[in-house]
Amino acid sequence: MDSLMPIGRFSRASRLSVKALRLYDAEGLLVPARVDPASGYRHYRPDQIRRAEAIRVLRMVDMPLARVRQVLDLDSPDAVRAALAEHRALLAGRLDEQERMLRFLERLINREDIAMPYDITIRTIEAQRVVGHRVHTSLANIGQAVGEAFGGAMGAIGAARAIPAGVPFLVYHDVIDDQTEGEIEACIPVAPGAADGVAADIPAAEVVSTLHRGPYMEIGPAYEALGAWLAEQGREPVGPPREMYLNDPNETAPEELLTEVQFPLAWK
Repeated sequence: MDSLMPIGRFSRASRLSVKALRLYDAEGLLVPARVDPASGYRHYRPDQIRRAEAIRVLRMVDMPLARVRQVLDLDSPDAVRAALAEHRALLAGRLDEQERMLRFLERLINREDIAMPYDITIRTIEAQRVVGHRVHTSLANIGQAVGEAFGGAMGAIGAARAIPAGVPFLVYHDVIDDQTEGEIEACIPVAPGAADGVAADIPAAEVVSTLHRGPYMEIGPAYEALGAWLAEQGREPVGPPREMYLNDPNETAPEELLTEVQFPLAWK
């Protein structure tokens, strides 16, 4: 019992904050060897420092807590090696994306021409039934949130035994930036009358839209073009913007992705 370390001493030895240790205890990642029943004070064994260090490093390379737990629970070196290789590939993909964004920012800041022109179109979209799933997110986590939102929508469609029947799209209900979190909603069209109880009927609307070709993270100039048009025409959007995803990112090179950006307008 004397060899147990109180949480403050363990924090200094493991280089994990007391706040982090409490979180990892709650998540089942690093459970204290003993918790005093009267005071609630946590105590750790010295040999738990190695697990604490593994958690600290895995979090430094941006591995989500749920995945950290899975990796730490693996029971063979080969399984651990495979899990780390998978995460390494994920980080490499993120690095490629960030390098692409830096090249895009250089063109943007230097006022170089954006490769594709943005033609503005006004058209009417028909009423449709969709299954949606909302997620609250920060800007830093928006990529993960988009995946979660579409996963939730597809799960609801599957549970309702319905079939997707149109172009999936994302609705930005709030302006999300580095200071402000907000809600996004993934919407997947289904057939009229399908998915009762989980689907919503969206009325017909007039929209102003433009087509973006290229990586999703370089879509800013499309919004700039639509904003300029709205200002020139003295029109105001009457609802949040939508991004319609016209091809599959799993089967399409980033440079060939097609996204239609829409703002709903008041009927004239």
